[in-house]
Amino acid sequence: MLAFGSQIASAAEGAAPESSSTFFVVSVLTGGFAMAIASGAAAIGQSRAIVSALEAMGRQPAAAPKIQVAMIIGLALIESLAIYVLLVALIIFFANPFIKYVVPGA
Repeated sequence: MLAFGSQIASAAEGAAPESSSTFFVVSVLTGGFAMAIASGAAAIGQSRAIVSALEAMGRQPAAAPKIQVAMIIGLALIESLAIYVLLVALIIFFANPFIKYVVPGA
């Protein structure tokens, strides 16, 4: 967000062309939207995995340790989705690889 704020400030001063400020606004909105979708999908996936694991443990209490290990591994893999999207969003925010195609001289 700091990079976005500095770009808006320079756009207000007339240092950056209009297309660059629009590009940064779209980049921030896209990153935020991607994080919202990924976080929602991860939350839904984790809740369904936990419900299924608890139902399985209720049906077969003897298999609870194995089910619990599988559930924890599954939750870690589901959470990695949100972490990967966060990483991509941070790259888009701070080290945008597409800026050279939009802002001349960048």
